[in-house]
This record gives sequence, C-alpha cells and structure tokens, in this order.
Amino acid sequence: MAEGDTLANAVIGGIASILLAFVPFSPVLGGVVAGYLQGGDRGAGLRVGAYAGVVAAIPFALALFFAIAVFGFLLSIGTGSGTALLFFVLFALVAAAVYTVGLSALGGWLGNYVKYDTDLLE
Repeated sequence: MAEGDTLANAVIGGIASILLAFVPFSPVLGGVVAGYLQGGDRGAGLRVGAYAGVVAAIPFALALFFAIAVFGFLLSIGTGSGTALLFFVLFALVAAAVYTVGLSALGGWLGNYVKYDTDLLE
C-alpha cells in the first residue's frame, strides 16, 4: 500500500467497509483504513475516505437495482403506487449513499488524524 495511491487506498477502505458491514458504522472503519493508508494532509484523508464510501456503496446500489428488476412487477399494482414507491426507493438510495460516503469521509479524516497526531499505533 503506497502512501498517496488514492485509488488503491480507496478500494481497500471500501472493501473493509463491505467486509465489516455487520458492525454498526462500518463506513467509518473503512474510511479510517483508507485515510490511515493514504497519509498526506487532512484533506487527502477526507477525500480518500469519501472515495472509499463510493466504493462501498456500489454493491448496495447493485443489489437495490437487482431487487427492483426482479420485483418490478410490484410497481404496477395500483394507479399511483408505482410512482410513490419509485420515489421512496430513490430517496432511500440517496439517503444510504449520503450516509455511506459521509461517514467514510469522516473515517478518512480520523484515519489521517490517528496516523499523524497520535502515538496510538507506534
């Protein structure tokens, strides 16, 4: 893990978030991993944490789109229910993405903080 290799560190942090999905606030942990590996300044940690959140959100979005494709016939039950359900699903997707990316960015900042401003891992 080369310090400053943003793409590799973001993918590692995103995979950590996915593997730790059973833990509450797992995006923070994935962001911490990415921010710690990234190094640099706080802005770099924040940025790589947000990228790790995007990587972690990809499987969730794919699963949601697959579920919509498989169970899409439920959208045509009533006159207005399909549209309402579509807006609810889109709102839920945006809220989950903001949650994941935001907490991962916070974790990236914390990972950078732990690396440079504490003696916790020395």
